[in-house]
Amino acid sequence: MRLIAGVDIGNSTTEVCVGEVSENGTLTFHAGSSCPTTGTKGTVENVHGIKTALSQAMEKIGKTLDSLYCVRLNEAAPVIGDTAMETLTETIITDSSMIGHNPATPAGAGQAVGEILVYEHLMRAVKDTPYIVAVSREHPYEEIAAQINLLADRLQITGLILQADEAVLVYNRLHKKLPIIDEVLHIDRLPDGVLATIEVALPGQTIRMLSNPYGIATLLQLNAEETRAVTPIAKSLIGKRSAVVLKTPGGNVHENVLPAGEIYLNGKETISINLDEGAEKIMKAVSAAGDIYDISGQSDTNVGNMFTRIKQGMSQLDPTSASDIRITDILAVDTLAPVLISGALAGETCLEKAVGIAAMVKTQKLPMQEIAARLKTELGTDVTVAGVEAVMASLGALTTPGTKLPLAILDMGGGSTDAAVISENGQVTMTHQAGAGELVSMLIETELGLGDRRIAEQIKKYPLAKVESLFHMRMENGQMTFVEDSIDPRFFGRVILLTENGYVRIEQDIPMEKIVQVRRDAKRKVFTANAFRALKKVAPCHDLKNISNVVLVGGSAQDFEIPEMLMEAFAEYRIVCGRGNIRGTEGPRNAVATGLVLSYIGKQI
Repeated sequence: MRLIAGVDIGNSTTEVCVGEVSENGTLTFHAGSSCPTTGTKGTVENVHGIKTALSQAMEKIGKTLDSLYCVRLNEAAPVIGDTAMETLTETIITDSSMIGHNPATPAGAGQAVGEILVYEHLMRAVKDTPYIVAVSREHPYEEIAAQINLLADRLQITGLILQADEAVLVYNRLHKKLPIIDEVLHIDRLPDGVLATIEVALPGQTIRMLSNPYGIATLLQLNAEETRAVTPIAKSLIGKRSAVVLKTPGGNVHENVLPAGEIYLNGKETISINLDEGAEKIMKAVSAAGDIYDISGQSDTNVGNMFTRIKQGMSQLDPTSASDIRITDILAVDTLAPVLISGALAGETCLEKAVGIAAMVKTQKLPMQEIAARLKTELGTDVTVAGVEAVMASLGALTTPGTKLPLAILDMGGGSTDAAVISENGQVTMTHQAGAGELVSMLIETELGLGDRRIAEQIKKYPLAKVESLFHMRMENGQMTFVEDSIDPRFFGRVILLTENGYVRIEQDIPMEKIVQVRRDAKRKVFTANAFRALKKVAPCHDLKNISNVVLVGGSAQDFEIPEMLMEAFAEYRIVCGRGNIRGTEGPRNAVATGLVLSYIGKQI
């Protein structure tokens, strides 16, 4: 009797399968385990994680590591599934042309037009001129409200702009209700005497006039050329709860296209494509390049620096010479990124065009033999590098009930999406594509402006709900769920994540519907697009209609919505697609490790 362990070193997780082979060649699976990968995939730092996963699996069957007959490793080429975000446009404002805004608690509702009047200059105001009064935080809300009430009959005050977060406090004390905007950080930069317009939307709504160039033109009486000039302003104010636009003759607002740089795809021939062409054209160029040997970028540009940074990162992890480190695939995705507006007065951001890129990096030499030698020394047992990852995953996927040859697999991990087709005669065609779970997390983090990759990861993995009372919540699908025990008051009125360990509150004030939309769009852009791209490469005659069955394996196949998305996407091709259930017990995980154990039997025949 021999205990055989298969070890799959992944980008994020190291998985183990332990099987027992009898003297007559019968294989019995005993246990599986997983733990986080230590170090970058395919480097000697993986040894610690491998030993941890092996120990966990052996403990399940009451055995120690020295009971193992041999350990079989996948050929884990060092792959960096790196991601980067390159902004293609930026909005630049000079001469205090606008201060688009989105405070949490403006007060009042509607639009107001008038000259900016600094609070300290109230005594200079004249009777028949409309004013919007700007007040610094040096003045308490009681004083502001009392002074505005005192002057309400004598002056034509149409609105207020406050530096402190006190709009509601002032509004509640006014005899004549006005639209009030607060939390304007650099209120001292407001030019006194300049014509301005403000707008505050009703609760639950967004502004309508100032997010429309013709609305701004109506309020500030602009001509056609001036209306064209304020279009970037209107664009930056879309979705805001409140806003201010100033009419300054010397003001200049323009949308700048950043020099992102050229991408050079070295395949059958060298193809160049500019990053600012957008993701669709970039991916068409990647497809046209065929089998890509290396990808590089124009020197001293955003994209060139990104590719250089990725290769330098790999050279620090692997002793391979720099000339042997190659980027063999990229996935580009169009997105929007909140970027600080140059020249804005309150730290406002604007959603700018951007391209997210995932890159796959490979080296000429695999350090797997060094990993195997280190494990052999530390475990005192035979360790071999036994198989290519996609081939082993195909073998493991065949243990899913209801599958047969020919069969296609999609292995969706953290850094890459791998695909393979195994024909009826056992021939395997495979491909490795850049882009998977890490790129999805980056898109979620960027588009929602989270500034926290950890919460972006959780948003990717778990469904959402809105706590509407201490005893019920509204799920993201609209279903109302009631609970017997009172919900912690900290979650009341907040969007939460439903994790296996309890509720996690989303600290940012983002509507649940927007989070769901961004999450689903990110998954479609990455997983659905990459699934089609990968399967077309490995399908007979590169035609998806020649594939009848697809088994989804890997960590991302456990996602609560990705498999359903792919099932819908493949429906028109009449492809049977679903999560794998490796060995009938493991779900979509453990396919490669299981395949490594199965391949041992094949070697013995």
